[in-house]
Amino acid sequence: MTYDNTLKYLVEQYPEDFIRYLLASEATDIQILKTELNQEPIRADSVTFLQTANQILHLEFQTLPASIPPLPLRMLDYWVRLYRQYNCDIEQIVIFLKPTTSEAVFVDQFTARNTTHRYRIIRIWEQDPEPLLLSPGLLPLATLARTDSPENLLQQVAVQVSMIEEAATKQSISVCTQLLAGLVFKPELIRQFLRREDMRESAIYQEILQEGLQEGRQRGIEQGIEQGIEQGIEQGIEQGIEQGRQSELRLVMRLLTRRLGSINSQLQSRLQELSLVQLENLGEVLLDFGSETDLMNWLNTIEN
Repeated sequence: MTYDNTLKYLVEQYPEDFIRYLLASEATDIQILKTELNQEPIRADSVTFLQTANQILHLEFQTLPASIPPLPLRMLDYWVRLYRQYNCDIEQIVIFLKPTTSEAVFVDQFTARNTTHRYRIIRIWEQDPEPLLLSPGLLPLATLARTDSPENLLQQVAVQVSMIEEAATKQSISVCTQLLAGLVFKPELIRQFLRREDMRESAIYQEILQEGLQEGRQRGIEQGIEQGIEQGIEQGIEQGIEQGRQSELRLVMRLLTRRLGSINSQLQSRLQELSLVQLENLGEVLLDFGSETDLMNWLNTIEN
């Protein structure tokens, strides 16, 4: 979810950069379209309309090669829905973000009896970083591009980010860069080159964090209500709250692991005992942690 939201934000804020890079076109008359495609709604990652060319650019970003339903079927489904709704040329591109040897990242078509549908595949780790370093909206993707010296590439990206003049743009691009760089770099290395303070101040990061918290709560409540129909409203609400707490716990654990690395089993046990409210509070302050000691001190404080 974090990487999807980050990349959706970049495409919506800098569509010209992506169009120039992916279509080799200098389009200015563009329109961001709704990503929820009707009939039974499914949501694409990014859908941009190039008005002069009467063409749609549809992007999907994948951190993992596997998906349900399989990606080729999803791409066909997206194409049919887009074509039915807009009746124009559609360029579909899947961008795989994380290096893998899976054969799935080489599949560029759906095939069934009497039906074949093709789309483009980009494995970002095979791409030349130079074109990505030229545009602010593509700088976060440059951290994932081909290089013999990943640390030097990250430093290059950080330098380009620091040269952005407009403060709000610099902050947003810095945050997106840190989030995507987390796919391949350790947090300590990212912090050497990019300001972690940008995370706390960034609207895009707060939006991602709040969406994750809300999704966890909602899933827990929904599951609790469904069970409550059969077992009683009171029991259902209790289970819903616990499901929400577990969802919050999983999210906070992921954020802590990305922030601090592996968390020892003793601290994990203490985290398991936190209430929903305490987990929400931890989600707000964990960006200030630099080590497990900070986490331990915070736990000691609330327990006392």
